[in-house]
Amino acid sequence: MPAEPASPFLSPTQRRLAAFALTFLSLLGIIALLIGAVMMLGQLVGVFSGVIWPLAVAGVLALILRPVVELAEQRLRLRRTSAVVLLYGIFALCVGGALVFIFPPVIEQALAFITNLSDYWARASVYVQDHYPQWMEFSKRQLANPTIQKIADSLSAEVTGVAALAVPSLKAAGGGALGVFAFFTHLAIVPVYLFFFLLARGEPTRKLGDHLPFLNPDLRADVVFLIREFVIIIESFFRGQMLIGFILGVLLSIGFTLVGLKFGLLIGLVLGALNIVPYLGTIIGLATVIPLAFFQPGGGWQLLGLVLLVKTIVQLVESWVITPKVMGERTGLHPVTIIVAIFFWGTAFGGVLGMLLAIPLTAFFVTAWRLAKQKYFAAPRV
Repeated sequence: MPAEPASPFLSPTQRRLAAFALTFLSLLGIIALLIGAVMMLGQLVGVFSGVIWPLAVAGVLALILRPVVELAEQRLRLRRTSAVVLLYGIFALCVGGALVFIFPPVIEQALAFITNLSDYWARASVYVQDHYPQWMEFSKRQLANPTIQKIADSLSAEVTGVAALAVPSLKAAGGGALGVFAFFTHLAIVPVYLFFFLLARGEPTRKLGDHLPFLNPDLRADVVFLIREFVIIIESFFRGQMLIGFILGVLLSIGFTLVGLKFGLLIGLVLGALNIVPYLGTIIGLATVIPLAFFQPGGGWQLLGLVLLVKTIVQLVESWVITPKVMGERTGLHPVTIIVAIFFWGTAFGGVLGMLLAIPLTAFFVTAWRLAKQKYFAAPRV
């Protein structure tokens, strides 16, 4: 008699369940590896930040200024070294002009702002006490509750942690005078790095493939493509954001000064500089100008309305005119994705460096995913 066929070890349902479980575990393993890699990268960036950030700043500036050097080299028929020296001379003249005409009033307003902070706080307390005494009494009663006090202390600690991400402290830099000295030492080496980076000719990634002979041709082409895309994203993003931030700073400074906001020049320039990190300038701007406009001497609802009108007009000009002209759709990221990316990379890298690199890094990974999906995960054609 023929032998009966052996029954399968697993039923079809069990095999599907086992395949799903293995796939799910593999996915969890990949996610864990990615999280571990990001955490390790963040630790490395934190340990070697003193070495990395001067190189990163010089590299980004070299990418931005390279077309200017090449234009001077071609139009003025200069050698590369002469073109770079000419660029440094123009920069020195601009810094000198700023020191003479812009820095004195900005520093004066900054010192006055620090001096008047206590007066603004006193005005705000008096206003709330006069107009909303029930809120003051309610706050005092609730803060007397130990549970509410514990929650308030916890929220204060969270706010301090978020502020630490946006403003790196001297402790993170090394602590005290030693940290200040290290910061200025690293800052002084940036022009040296930049000088040698600008002397290099051609695309930064033109010979990258020659240094990866151990990879097979297809993978080597993909790696070179992704690194080239990352360099392009870095260059376009920072060039665009710096130009947009400069224009916004000028417009906000003029607008705030014209409507009568105290420290308008200082606040406008600071908010323009903060615009390098998307949405940071808008958030901090609203949190700053609203109480300043309302509680400054001679301020009130009218000045607050004028300040918000200036902020709204400048924001609309930036969103509808400046950003589309300067940036276009270079990153292709949704606004929610941008906000999440800023907090994610700021947390991963422990500070402002991660927030600055959030959009380029996210755009790079989106590009890598699109390439992998198209090349390795595309559905087979029937």
